[in-house]
Amino acid sequence: MNQTSGPEPVRLDGELFSDPHGLYRRMGRGGPPRPVVLPNEWPGWLVTSYGDARRLLGDARVSKDITQAFDLFPPGRARAYASALSANMLAADPPDHTRLRRLVNKAFTSRTVERLRPRIGQIADDLLAAIEPGSQVDLLDAYALPLPIIVICDLLGVPAADRANFRAWTLTFVSLTSQEEFDEADRCLTAYLTALIDDKRANPADDLLSELVQVSDQGSTLSPGETLSMAFLLLLAGFETTVNLIANGMLALLQHPDQLALLRSDPSLIPGAIEEILRLDGPVHVATVRFTTEPVPVGETEIPAKQLVFISLLAANRDGDRFTDPDTLDVTRPAAGHLAFGHGIHHCVGAPLARLEGQIAIECLLRRFSGIALDGDPRTLHWNQSTLMHGLSSLPVRVE
Repeated sequence: MNQTSGPEPVRLDGELFSDPHGLYRRMGRGGPPRPVVLPNEWPGWLVTSYGDARRLLGDARVSKDITQAFDLFPPGRARAYASALSANMLAADPPDHTRLRRLVNKAFTSRTVERLRPRIGQIADDLLAAIEPGSQVDLLDAYALPLPIIVICDLLGVPAADRANFRAWTLTFVSLTSQEEFDEADRCLTAYLTALIDDKRANPADDLLSELVQVSDQGSTLSPGETLSMAFLLLLAGFETTVNLIANGMLALLQHPDQLALLRSDPSLIPGAIEEILRLDGPVHVATVRFTTEPVPVGETEIPAKQLVFISLLAANRDGDRFTDPDTLDVTRPAAGHLAFGHGIHHCVGAPLARLEGQIAIECLLRRFSGIALDGDPRTLHWNQSTLMHGLSSLPVRVE
């Protein structure tokens, strides 16, 4: 088997953010794992094959307990994982993960999500009503961003006046930023969520954060630190991924006008279109970091023990061995089985909410405006510098 004596690590640069699909095509998307160094200087093994990605996402030998692997990161390059906010179930293995997941599942139920449907539709319509027909507008700033922020803040019980700060704070955790910017965001978010949790404990309301404070299972409860990190996880995952789902999805549709016309003529295709959008250009780029606890054979390659593993969901979802004509948007494609929300025990707990928001957001947008077009060259669009999240910083369009 090929091991670390093989090829030198490939140093990835800003193209990983600006044109990941082009980069993966040139690297031989779908091939065996290969050693790389990410733009943030993290060394590890990049996985781009659908089959390898799916297997490793569910492999117990590939751990998510990064607290046991800080020595694998260059000094000062794992600051997000050093934060108390990041000590959540996404960075835990069983049995801790099992306990935490069971507790949050008791509060984050399908019934909770489904009862939000009328409210999400109202939020979407209100945001769209503020957009003047015939105008140029940043669809991300005016629609794709505020919609999921309002939804998750409603769900968690965050006062409306406090929502404006969250995007700036949370984006710091998933982007290439300075130590000073990160420390400030970490301090502000920790202080805010701590005070909010204390208030929910003293004055419980009909919201998810109050339920998390009260939730228990067979005598097990969330500790104060676990409640804090869980609130952070649900806040970050609850809107950042959905912002990108809506914006990436509309960009894909605007670049495939025949598919956009299909959805206009038959809105019943929208749920399936959301799955295809998630497959084609999902909101998560590289799955949250894992590391090998022992040597792990992957085909003819062996990833040695104590190595970081970067599983590219974007690349896996365009693996031609799994999906026919993978770079093409086809809203009639049976896209089931994509990995946009992960796989295995860490499959995204908020996937039902993200799907619902995506469906409602696009349906309301197409119903509101008879014409939507990109305002400018799509090659000039700027993508956020994040290995975790795959999302635009703006989406200028003209609406009719």
